[in-house]
Amino acid sequence: MTDRDTDTVADVDLAVLRDRLWGAVVDHDEYAAAATVFAAVEAGTAPEDVLLDVIAPVQHRIGREWAANRLTVAQEHAATAINDRVIAALAHHPATRCSGDAGRVTVACVDGEWHALPARLLAEVLRLRGWQVDFLGAQVPTPHLIAHLHLHGPDAVALSCSIPTRLPTAHAAITACQASGVAVLAGGAGFGGDGRYARLLGADAWAPDARTAATCLRGAFPRVPASPAHQPIDDLPHLADQEYTMVSTTAGQLVGTTIDKLAQRFPAMAGYSEHQRRHTIDDIAHIVDFLGAALYVDDDELFTGFIGWTADILTARGVPASTLNPALEILASELTDFPRVQRIVTAALHTLAATATDPSLHA
Repeated sequence: MTDRDTDTVADVDLAVLRDRLWGAVVDHDEYAAAATVFAAVEAGTAPEDVLLDVIAPVQHRIGREWAANRLTVAQEHAATAINDRVIAALAHHPATRCSGDAGRVTVACVDGEWHALPARLLAEVLRLRGWQVDFLGAQVPTPHLIAHLHLHGPDAVALSCSIPTRLPTAHAAITACQASGVAVLAGGAGFGGDGRYARLLGADAWAPDARTAATCLRGAFPRVPASPAHQPIDDLPHLADQEYTMVSTTAGQLVGTTIDKLAQRFPAMAGYSEHQRRHTIDDIAHIVDFLGAALYVDDDELFTGFIGWTADILTARGVPASTLNPALEILASELTDFPRVQRIVTAALHTLAATATDPSLHA
């Protein structure tokens, strides 16, 4: 058998494992899910491969199926919870026990970030590679993170952010960690697929996945000198125009005004149930939050990407993507004195127009 044949067999075996795990999680069978990964490890599959080439892809599939409206929110949460518990169970399997002196690292999600599973995967990979890991979990307030750093003195912090609306909080956390003399490795979809926002916000390094992160930490990762005088606005001089501040501090008012004006345009909203009205309010709030994040990093693509994604979600649920246009137009009319807002919202409207012309742009 050639090396190529061996690789093909390994790929097929991982594909089989992914299918088995997928079947277990969608059937809400935690025991079958755990048995699948235990059997794989006991048969010789590397624990790191089980984590990153089996569990992680299944988790991504869960997200895709929810976006395509083939899983409900409750089903998505239940499947994610099973994956999380399987990771925890695998961490206690005899095959995953290891010791090493690679160093000490703190892994945490930024405050407000509740997608903890990617950070959990990284923490387990680092343990497998000999790190002493302090995994702090989801939604870690920055003051608590800094207190932990002063108490335990890790070599680095791995900071996870999956949702771009948490970037302002992530920036504050990065700045505070560095002021404490601890370098920050950023990761997660919230920092951009190419890590552009991690670099913009001053992180010491960025990694697109757990293996790259582990390699980065193993290398000559910098330990930064404390710099308490450094402020977030030093990285983002465009914040001086106050557009982000005004939008973020008046977000609730913007949402309320937008809802009221939508109701004037569409009298049928008066007949909405409480559930429908709450859902509409939440949708508008997400739009305002992403607009604020785009203003914070001054990047149109952050907002247009969100609008394109939202258009896909609405389409999958049988709602015309064009329903987003009135909300964007109202927001623009409420913020006429904000040049960057006008630029960003105009770009989003162009994205919706392009999607309507060619739906494959956001398929």
